[in-house]
Amino acid sequence: MLLPGGFEPGRGPDGNTVVFDAPDGLVVVDTGRHAWHSDGILAYAETRGRPIAAIVNTHWHLDHSSGNGRLKARFPGARVYTTSAIERVLAPGGFLMRNLEGARGRLASSDLTDVQREEVQIFLATMETSEMLRPDVVIEPSSRMRIAGRRFDVHVTAGAVTDADVWLYDRRSRVAVIGDLATFPAPFFETACPERWRAALDEVWQTPFRIAIAGHGEPMTREQFAVWRTAYGAFIDCVGSDAEASTCASGWSEAMAQFLPDERSRRAAPQMAEHYVGFLRQNGGKSPDCLAS
Repeated sequence: MLLPGGFEPGRGPDGNTVVFDAPDGLVVVDTGRHAWHSDGILAYAETRGRPIAAIVNTHWHLDHSSGNGRLKARFPGARVYTTSAIERVLAPGGFLMRNLEGARGRLASSDLTDVQREEVQIFLATMETSEMLRPDVVIEPSSRMRIAGRRFDVHVTAGAVTDADVWLYDRRSRVAVIGDLATFPAPFFETACPERWRAALDEVWQTPFRIAIAGHGEPMTREQFAVWRTAYGAFIDCVGSDAEASTCASGWSEAMAQFLPDERSRRAAPQMAEHYVGFLRQNGGKSPDCLAS
């Protein structure tokens, strides 16, 4: 089952959630940011009459993991599976701790709208229960694993969207759940190692999946994933060239045209892509939080 994420105007996104049936209960891959998203996961579990036995976080970005606490409050036996990368971003000076300091300052500002204030409060609430982001089972290295009694090929990247991302391949359904290794309307580079990301996409391609489920956006066939993967490589090559940022952004948005269903996403694709050209070029071709050489 796919519970689509979304981008509400003025709010942070929710990543896609995928739920697998397993002998011991439901395996929930990513839990979103907002209460309405995790409410959807809990409602599905209630409709099915099955417990949530396991939560897999593809990475520590909070639009994929903030719902952990709400799911575990209802199903305290659910075990969280993810990498140890969360420890690095919760350490002093780590990405989330730096953002926590800024968020506390923002909340004191009188310039925030009600929606902005609510978004900051959601972040602070997640950080207050950050133990829910930590794994009960650390995934490392890649292996064939049994999760809640169902076997998956579990892959861990050596730097990509974050310094360690998880993606799953389910041989029974031939579905690959790849988290933010693919996103729409553009890739997100805030914590990324772009060349390692390119290598991770190559590894996904070598898997005989039928459907790849992105972290944001619609599921992709193999042919559609090939388009995304090729466009990603061309975008990174363009970032590393002397081309104008707008040229790189146009190339990306033209390649993505078939995937963008509405005017809002079609406008956002080149805007986001051009922003990331500048971001990557200012930081030597990768995020300042990329640990890879």
